Amino acid sequence: MFQLKHPAHTQLEQLDGFSVFIDEARERADIVLNRPPFNVISMAQRDQLRLVFESLDENPAVRVIVLRAEGEHFSSGGDIRGFLDATPEHVSKLAWNVAAPARCSKPVIAANRGYCFGVGFEISLACDFRIVSETAQYALPEQKLGQIPGSGGSARLQKMVGITRTKDVVMRSRRIPGQQAYDWGIATMCVADSGLEKATDSLVDELRKFSPIAQRTAKKLLNDTEDSTLSIAIELEGHCYSRLRSSDDFREGVEAFHAKRPAQFQGS
Repeated sequence: MFQLKHPAHTQLEQLDGFSVFIDEARERADIVLNRPPFNVISMAQRDQLRLVFESLDENPAVRVIVLRAEGEHFSSGGDIRGFLDATPEHVSKLAWNVAAPARCSKPVIAANRGYCFGVGFEISLACDFRIVSETAQYALPEQKLGQIPGSGGSARLQKMVGITRTKDVVMRSRRIPGQQAYDWGIATMCVADSGLEKATDSLVDELRKFSPIAQRTAKKLLNDTEDSTLSIAIELEGHCYSRLRSSDDFREGVEAFHAKRPAQFQGS
């Protein structure tokens, strides 16, 4: 479907509605939606996005992944006609494809401005961090089509904001402005539209300073214990903590702390 080239800053080709850039010097990969003006996400594109996330997860040159878009809108949602043409088997895979950022072991940042509707909102919810600009509007408008969210949107949103707010958003197809998304705990931060790229860059650089193995462990632990009881979550946290104590990165972190120098983590 695509081939990976190897310059320090390169692009993956033959992709439907998006591009992928890898900057090895900054240990960063950008997945960029580029079907203007609204970056509508096709059915085939969902399959490709999953494959790209899986590929980047296995790429040792990449520490952090950014999901962003060209233009003034992140995405107005999916290709509506595509739902009528897709087979039931294909439709049954939608949620699995859109959950690819959550399954990815590396930190994933969604940078959202303008419309972020339907599957655009759902795939952003599957990311670890959501940076929104003041122009951002989140929505799950499927009720207007006689449908419900089908790629984890209502389920993930309910975990974040509770059933009352989720019913208000889903059952009324109500839009959530960027600042309100931050106030509700959906967004990690809300910035001026002109500052979205800078805020994203800063978060990428911040995340790169931490131990890769500790970050992978933290992400998996938090994902795995989201639905668990408190006692099980504490038990699993203890096991993960114990395993990390034998890592090279933990030793480096302790030695760097005592030497009052920046740690040089290797991910082992």
